[in-house]
Amino acid sequence: MKALRPPNFISIADYLAGEELSDVKHEYLGGAVHAMAAATNQHNTIATSAILSIGSQLRGKPCQPFNSDTKVRIEFPDHVRFYYPDALVVCRPNPASDHFQDLPVVIIEVLSAATRRSDLGEKRDAYLTIPSLKVLLFVEPDFPAVTVHRRKCEGGFALEYHSTLESTIHLPEIDASLPLAELYERVEFAS
Repeated sequence: MKALRPPNFISIADYLAGEELSDVKHEYLGGAVHAMAAATNQHNTIATSAILSIGSQLRGKPCQPFNSDTKVRIEFPDHVRFYYPDALVVCRPNPASDHFQDLPVVIIEVLSAATRRSDLGEKRDAYLTIPSLKVLLFVEPDFPAVTVHRRKCEGGFALEYHSTLESTIHLPEIDASLPLAELYERVEFAS
């Protein structure tokens, strides 16, 4: 017996074509499309700082940063997902004509009240299945704190926590580092 598709099922081809024309970004979860919440200026400041800091260190090297307009495709045995992380680094990029990347090495998500639950649940679980992924960072927007999931040599991921502006997240996987002082530059924390 063949499984029935949900009534609002959208094909991957239709989703990708629609995203090229849409003013709103959508994530794709196995045929269902969900509009993304708008980000605050503080959220975007942090994401931009991450790209600037890491990107400057990657000049002339094989790895390349991408911003939040680049989707990550995750292929599961029974469905495909597309997410828009806030920043990512790939060392073997897809063709320039693609609108997504398949082999991220680093993914950065800046948390927000609207997305925290899905970021730390469904998205984290999906990202950690990507074979090429070495480091996944979740960045708090309202105080200096970053949770790092780093792939271990023997498999699985180890957790690291960085919670002071004096901390630096070393990223030997891409021959770079991310000082929290740079990540949170121009961010004013509430007292």
